[in-house]
Amino acid sequence: MLFSPAYAQATEAATVNPLMQMAPLVLIFVIFYFLLIRPQMTARKKHMEMVSNVRRGDVVVTAGGIVGKVTKVLEGEEVMVELADNVTVKVIKSTLTDVRNKTQPAANDK
Repeated sequence: MLFSPAYAQATEAATVNPLMQMAPLVLIFVIFYFLLIRPQMTARKKHMEMVSNVRRGDVVVTAGGIVGKVTKVLEGEEVMVELADNVTVKVIKSTLTDVRNKTQPAANDK
């Protein structure tokens, strides 16, 4: 005899609640949401707000680590950044990683 009778009887009586099987997976998803997904979404939202509010005169840092001053905000997703005297380049707004010195918004004196 290869199997003992006690072992064969134990497998028949074992029933597991399906909710208890799903509980660890749900718990792992909740932990991932609060530790990874939610902070990443808030950081992305903050970055998109920063990029949309860039103005002429702001000192920005590009994704390549180049620091320059915004000389012109173009239509769409581009800005002109002055890197040195008489050196300006077109940069896509989404590649801006930081706005160091923000200019003051224009005063509405009417």
